[in-house]
Amino acid sequence: MVRFQTHSLPNKQQCLSLLKSCHSINQLYQLQAQIHLNALHNDTHLFSELVYFFSLTPFKNLTYARKLVFNFSNNPSQISWNILIRGYSSSDSPFESIWVFKKMRENGVKCNKLTYPFIFKSCAMGLLLREGKQVHADVVKCGLDSDVYVCNNLINFYGCCKKIVYARKVFDEMCVRTIVSWNSIMTACVESFWLSEGIEYFFKMRDCGFEPDETSMVLLLTVCAELGYLSLGRWVHCQLILRGMGLSVQLGTSLVDMYGKSGALGYARVVFDRMEKRNVWTWSAMIMGLAQHGFAEEALVLFGMMSDRKSNNICPNYVTYLGVLCACSHAGMVDEGFRYFHDMEFVHGIKPMMVHYGAMVDVLGRAGLLSEAYRFIQKMPFPPDPVVWRTLLSACTVHDDCDRTGIGDKVRKRLLGMEPKRGGNLVIVANMYAEAGKWEKVANVRRVMRDGGLKKMAGESCVDLGGSLYRFFAGHDSRPDLMPVYDLLDGLNLHLRMVH
Repeated sequence: MVRFQTHSLPNKQQCLSLLKSCHSINQLYQLQAQIHLNALHNDTHLFSELVYFFSLTPFKNLTYARKLVFNFSNNPSQISWNILIRGYSSSDSPFESIWVFKKMRENGVKCNKLTYPFIFKSCAMGLLLREGKQVHADVVKCGLDSDVYVCNNLINFYGCCKKIVYARKVFDEMCVRTIVSWNSIMTACVESFWLSEGIEYFFKMRDCGFEPDETSMVLLLTVCAELGYLSLGRWVHCQLILRGMGLSVQLGTSLVDMYGKSGALGYARVVFDRMEKRNVWTWSAMIMGLAQHGFAEEALVLFGMMSDRKSNNICPNYVTYLGVLCACSHAGMVDEGFRYFHDMEFVHGIKPMMVHYGAMVDVLGRAGLLSEAYRFIQKMPFPPDPVVWRTLLSACTVHDDCDRTGIGDKVRKRLLGMEPKRGGNLVIVANMYAEAGKWEKVANVRRVMRDGGLKKMAGESCVDLGGSLYRFFAGHDSRPDLMPVYDLLDGLNLHLRMVH
């Protein structure tokens, strides 16, 4: 308990010292009462420290901190407002910080460079583009649009809202940049799938004299994983070794994910086995990599090792189970798929999401159990999205009994009712009719696509050749500069024909 000597009143220094020695919320309440009884709450420094302890310490109470600012101070300082905004931006109710910001402005309190970053953080968490743009205008009015700390958070905000053009504009207009600035714009590119631009920013950063840190390397590995850019991913791995950067959990997980998605499962497993510490994301990346490349049994064995309480005792998450269900799908393990789907919720308490239901539909569809898959969709606790229906419709195109059961037509009507102008859906329907020999219906679907100007997005493939990544789009003519790549592919096809 907080106690004062009866012969003397507490002064500012005593209260500050007692604040730092508080170990519970009740002690804070007692000290706050003494501060007000002795009229010390008008001291700006002491009051701000009190708000800080109620806002940011482990035993924080933001509701009470807000009462302090609004009810127990005649003129709260800029620092107190900023502390309260910061507290809300890191809480379960980040939107409250925007309300506090508005009240701060209404009270005529001037904002500074410590105010806006946390407002942008809250806007980013809630994807509040309109509010964030208004705050951006306020930043310009206050003359803080050149502050590097404010701009870094502004880039992050626009990146989270998928407004990459705005993020790049802010970055390009910055007079001073830090490594955080470069990492922020790279993150924005990755989140908006401007992957090639993300690579360009990485090398521009090096050209400008900035040494990449761990975050930079993780971002570049993420780009490599998404593109399947194995040679660049290996270069990053070599750079990590040459720079003596330890294989942290984050870096190791990124390497496992990159190698796994690029099909280099041997390298992925070597990195995985050499990691001293792993988290659930590390295990999930390795399991998913094995599952996606047809090593279903190995993926499920690894899942068993992960769940072994004696050796690891790491609880799986929603990504882990997605990899497990993917493994069951590729291996045709229907019963095991249902068991894992059940265990996900009733053993590990993970509520299945739409993507997990879609994975189970894929498990059933690949096994030819179309009626069971259709009934499974009908029993879902929420309306299925187009991806779920598209998964089942794709399965219908490769199984003969879909026409007999009528499931194909039911799924087709559902999907086209939800996405009537998506060309890819009509292509699947046309293929389904073609498999059944219904050429007149195929022609009708093609006519609808032609009259409506609908096209399926061109298929895209990437080939990593000599350290360069070449992209190919279905239907595109050959280009002279890509002839060596075409020659390589022709040689591979000839070799495969000779083998078979």
